[in-house]
Amino acid sequence: MAKKPAKNTICVWYDKDAEAAARFYAATFPDSAVGAIHRAPSDFPSGKKGDVLVVDFTVAGIPCIGLNGGPGFKHSEAFSFQIATDDQAETDRYWNAIVGNGGQESACGWCKDKWGINWQITPRVLTEAMAAGGEEARRAFEAMMDMKKIDVAKIEAARLGQAPLGR
Repeated sequence: MAKKPAKNTICVWYDKDAEAAARFYAATFPDSAVGAIHRAPSDFPSGKKGDVLVVDFTVAGIPCIGLNGGPGFKHSEAFSFQIATDDQAETDRYWNAIVGNGGQESACGWCKDKWGINWQITPRVLTEAMAAGGEEARRAFEAMMDMKKIDVAKIEAARLGQAPLGR
């Protein structure tokens, strides 16, 4: 019996590299995998019969499909994947994988992969500080505003109202 598709699936538009992107995500993030690869049954505006058209994949447990729709639509920061991290090592690992594989840094924990998909690599300590509200949230927020990749030690120090040690 075939597995029933998810009720809600994120569709991510690619020019032509949905399969490469899905394989990169599966190799980078836990609970990620590449599923079925569907080829075009006939020619279409940005490809030919037999080209990869749709790739089923999962990113950190979230079901997605990659659609090789051609160059007609570009990605923006209006959509991003947010990956929660537990420590600096995990933050560094994901950030460096994305940026080091042809991506680019942005601000406040955001980066973009080489396919133009936006990612927020967000340590839980930052999310917890924001949820705490008040002065703790303000200090953590102000510290974050000066960062590209989030520095966990600086966020922890800001939460406590202290200067970071050794950084």
